[in-house]
Amino acid sequence: MKKYQDKAGFTSIVKEGEKGLKRACFSLLKLGKDDSYSENTGGSETAFVIISGEFNVKGKNFEFEDIKRTNVFNDRATAVYLPIGVEYEIKSLSDNTEIAVCSASSELKSEPVLIRPENVKEKDLGVLSWKRKAYFIIDERIQSENFFIGETMLTPGKWAFPPHRHDYDNYPEEVEMDEIYHYRVYPENGFGLQLLYNDDKTIDEAYTVRNKDTVFFPEGYHPASSSPVDSLYILWFLAGKKRYFISKPDEYYKWIINCENLLK
Repeated sequence: MKKYQDKAGFTSIVKEGEKGLKRACFSLLKLGKDDSYSENTGGSETAFVIISGEFNVKGKNFEFEDIKRTNVFNDRATAVYLPIGVEYEIKSLSDNTEIAVCSASSELKSEPVLIRPENVKEKDLGVLSWKRKAYFIIDERIQSENFFIGETMLTPGKWAFPPHRHDYDNYPEEVEMDEIYHYRVYPENGFGLQLLYNDDKTIDEAYTVRNKDTVFFPEGYHPASSSPVDSLYILWFLAGKKRYFISKPDEYYKWIINCENLLK
């Protein structure tokens, strides 16, 4: 788990290769009104998912304007995908612009893409105490080498369940991918719970996640929950060379998948 020290500018939170990650990186960018940030994506494809505020982004042969969001609990996401080797400038149009920056090493040369709220796919997942909504921002519709990026909303007392993993290259049962979760909590002083464990329990951790925390998963099953009275937002970022949205459930809880279909 990584804690974020709230400050202006670009903050690297999870680095490539950290504790077994193969390719994914995660950062946060915070800007005040009229502040700007310029960089080159270099050898990494990069996605910018707005958390709050408003900004424009431009570079050679592209310009995306009026990217805005009140907050993650009220509005659907807007995001920008940039391929490798792209110079860009972000200019904030609000006092408190926050942007999640998801990156992964890539060799794919594609085009910049603006993903508007109407392009985000909504899906209902689970039933009963694990009923939740998932929002797919970057998926197979975007020409990317590594990315699946989306958001999950857990209302009070709900779980992201059953536990699943992305550890091994065993298609079609499972594909190997890095995964990173970034959280926001409402109210801000609330909390959620993140578990992480593997089959032989050599990893068996529980994290109390607070607003703006980040947890990354080089391996293992990773169910999460909100508290009984707080809502938990999760930005989930998957990166892998075999780009399939496939995960393997914990065998002990595999029966839940069939149970869901029956209950629905």
